[in-house]
Amino acid sequence: MFQGIVEDQLMTPPSKPTAFARKRVSEKVPPLGDLQQKTKDVVKRSQDYILGLQKPEGYWIGELIVDTTLVSDFVLFMHWKGEVDFSKQSKCVKHLLDRQLPDGGWATYVGGPSELNATVKAYFSLKLAGFSLEDVEMRKAHATILRLGGIPKSNTYCKLLLALFGQYPWKYLPIIPVEIILLPNWLYFNIYEMSSWSRAMVVPLSIINHFKPTRYLPPEKQLHELFPYGTEHQDFSAALDRDFFTWRNFFLRWDSTLKFLDSLPYKPFRTRALKRAEEWILKRIGPGCDGLGAIFPSMMYTIIALKTLGYTDDNPVLQKAVNDFNAFQVDDEENDDFRIQPCFSPVWDTAIAVVALGESGVAADHLKMESAGEWLLSKEVRIRGDWYHKNPHPENSGWAFEFNNEYYPDVDDTFKVLLALRLIKTKDEARKKEVMNRALHWAISFQCRNGGWAAFDKDVTKHWLEDVPFADHNAILDPPCSDITSRALELFGRLGISRQESFVRRGLEFVRKTQQEDGSWYGRWGVAYIYGTWLVLRGLEAVGEDMNQDWILRGRDWLESCQNEDGGWGETCAAYEDANLKGRGESTVSQTAWALMGVIACGGARRSSVARGIDYLCRMQEIDGSWREDYITGTGFPRVFYLKYDLYRNSWPLLALAEYRRAVFSRN
Repeated sequence: MFQGIVEDQLMTPPSKPTAFARKRVSEKVPPLGDLQQKTKDVVKRSQDYILGLQKPEGYWIGELIVDTTLVSDFVLFMHWKGEVDFSKQSKCVKHLLDRQLPDGGWATYVGGPSELNATVKAYFSLKLAGFSLEDVEMRKAHATILRLGGIPKSNTYCKLLLALFGQYPWKYLPIIPVEIILLPNWLYFNIYEMSSWSRAMVVPLSIINHFKPTRYLPPEKQLHELFPYGTEHQDFSAALDRDFFTWRNFFLRWDSTLKFLDSLPYKPFRTRALKRAEEWILKRIGPGCDGLGAIFPSMMYTIIALKTLGYTDDNPVLQKAVNDFNAFQVDDEENDDFRIQPCFSPVWDTAIAVVALGESGVAADHLKMESAGEWLLSKEVRIRGDWYHKNPHPENSGWAFEFNNEYYPDVDDTFKVLLALRLIKTKDEARKKEVMNRALHWAISFQCRNGGWAAFDKDVTKHWLEDVPFADHNAILDPPCSDITSRALELFGRLGISRQESFVRRGLEFVRKTQQEDGSWYGRWGVAYIYGTWLVLRGLEAVGEDMNQDWILRGRDWLESCQNEDGGWGETCAAYEDANLKGRGESTVSQTAWALMGVIACGGARRSSVARGIDYLCRMQEIDGSWREDYITGTGFPRVFYLKYDLYRNSWPLLALAEYRRAVFSRN
């Protein structure tokens, strides 16, 4: 089929704030001669800057900057454990107060409105830290929380944290029976039908659900005032739909049934299920794993579950779990700020940096490229992880997002690493080609029934699961998406894989079917439609699609219609909630780079929109070769959780400038 393609094609030269009014785009186009010299200088400064960021081990890593919820969670977690580091707590308080909005609430992204769950958590953290309702910050937050509906309107995971302190009744939370771990894989529903990140939370939460380890607070620390007047003792059970036969009603009735069974003294499978859940967790937090799923929420719940199971502070397992969890802390003394990261991103950041450097002209045998290649090869995952339950591919491979997360390699990272490795000459090329072929086949095997690729698993797409009562975090599924599928197409094209291969044809069909009416594509893992549209156009061009087809040009035209007056592009996270905000937002360098690469992929490198966008990137570069970016352009869970990748502001502009220079000046 395509065995050997990697070997033949490895070193082939690269191929060619809340509401926003639509801004008029200036028609002033910078002279081509000026851009030629500007881009040459900007590219060189950027290369030097990024090369200077590489760690001695060979990788790159930028901070993952998120909203205030993780800092709030950390304060609550310390109080639940009864082990408060008052120095860190004071830093957390400053972090929260620095980000409080004028109306008293807290947002989930820069420029966003107050969000109920983030505000409830911040308010509770401040109250545990010693603030009273009489403090002006608390009065303002209190008013905003009640305006947004109060505690009863918060989501399940917020209410669960409150229940751990006796501030919300456990009986009104959706039950997560620990027996779920015993359901066989052949059953229509089992834990492997949920997304990997949901699974990593649900298993420890099922243990917590059994023990309900509540820490009771003195009266002055409680949250009675966050219930709308007269509602604190009402029945908070979720209301049934009017129609009798709906998935929501089905699950709500099952929830009631399971709660009744849970109240009975006889639970024949409970002990066995608790043991199985404990073993499941221990296997995934041992050597080679930096915590369960290597992500903050599941690692926090894991520590709570282990302590609830009786693990003492001197237990090596618990100590490792706590150390892995504490590693996410960022004590930024220079900026007088204390932050929490949700995870680490070295593999992802390294792959993107390598592609940007390689495509911009850094030699494949450059010592720093070689060092990056060796580090990436050392991070290939050879463990048979959770993915195997849905995709019994015979050989283990792939890359995870983080340093060590062997049970959860992901498809998108694997595609990106393969794109990077083709631009690196390593000491042992035969070994590299072997790894690449193995990983390529592994990643292809994850193609879903509809032709697309998802992030971690194959065919985790049962939409009825979205009505499970504890699934209100908008992330219980791992559906195929246009952005990851298009990165797959880009890889296939760069490696010279024939577009006649069935998996390529099916990927192309998926992408075409997912185009929006206005010509754009939805971006699941980046904000938002600019991200999705760029990746689709880039993938189509790489795989050899005719870029002059009407449906493709509609994507290009949509991108151009979003250009701001300053020449850049930007899109607010609010576009995930309001389609009228698609493509609208203050200009950012990463989103400008994405849009530029999308237009260039359509053969539009000499279009005036591109010249203005390139000029914008050149103008925005700092003296040291870096760029600044204040807004969030990465997505964790749409409408719920967003990520600011700190290296995006440097790697993506370099790649866009490289694409532009190759397309316009390569013959000059």
